[in-house]
Amino acid sequence: MSADNALVAAIELLKQQRNAVVLAHYYQSPEIQDIADFIGDSLELSRKAANTSADVIVFCGVHFMAETAKLMSPNKKVLLPDMSAGCSLSSSITGEDVRNLKKKYPGVPVVSYVNTSADVKSETDVCCTSANAVKIVNSLGVKKVIFLPDDYLAKYVASQTDVEIISWKGTCEVHEQFNDQEINEIRKNNPGIKVIAHPECPPDVINASDFTGSTSGMIKYVKDNQPEKVMMVTECSMSDNVQVDNPNVKFIRPCNLCPHMKKITLPKILDCLQNETNEILMDEVTIEKAKKSVERMTKIGR
Repeated sequence: MSADNALVAAIELLKQQRNAVVLAHYYQSPEIQDIADFIGDSLELSRKAANTSADVIVFCGVHFMAETAKLMSPNKKVLLPDMSAGCSLSSSITGEDVRNLKKKYPGVPVVSYVNTSADVKSETDVCCTSANAVKIVNSLGVKKVIFLPDDYLAKYVASQTDVEIISWKGTCEVHEQFNDQEINEIRKNNPGIKVIAHPECPPDVINASDFTGSTSGMIKYVKDNQPEKVMMVTECSMSDNVQVDNPNVKFIRPCNLCPHMKKITLPKILDCLQNETNEILMDEVTIEKAKKSVERMTKIGR
């Protein structure tokens, strides 16, 4: 038995013994997704885990995602295989920053991307995803909102609504690396290619693309349109994973890897299951306050 096969077998056994469910974000590498019970975006995964009878959740993603899982399953033990797996967006803003913004713009509702810490969510009126950000902003029936923390997503939302957007200068270190020159060069070398971009990308990239959508929206675009060639302007592992379900589509890279996602490995998953280490712990007040912003988003709809 190879080393990887032995690791997988040990993980599968421990999942049964611990009554654990393993979640893998779309940006995880294929070997991580292979041992996962559910694959998806952060919010979808947290919802699915909450609806299981598992006692333990192992979140193969980054820290804010594991926190969101804890918000939605406060009575389950949530483990993160590597506690240093962070996010440039999440780390760009704190709860104190939000409180200061609310003082500066009294009465203006706060909309926070799910890519934020529980501390930020606890100061937020309603959360959003990249898929429903425009819908959430429009649903509030106001002329102005504070939109956090992704500056590029805020610019995209502003282009899709008449609501005035007060943004924060956070960015995703993966998506901000792309530029329109790179895309135009890809087009020149690949006539007829379809370029689809995540709204966390800079405006010049979105303008140079054929389609802009959330992670799930990009996957649906490829599935429904089956382009001969496609470039997914997002985290690199997305192309690897979407390729599996769309064998007739040729995926043109380059793309960029998320260094935080790649901190999650099979040995780390095994270790945290064996020892139940790296548990996500939050006080009840934070859980209660942060959970409300997520629940309000859920009521408005995806």
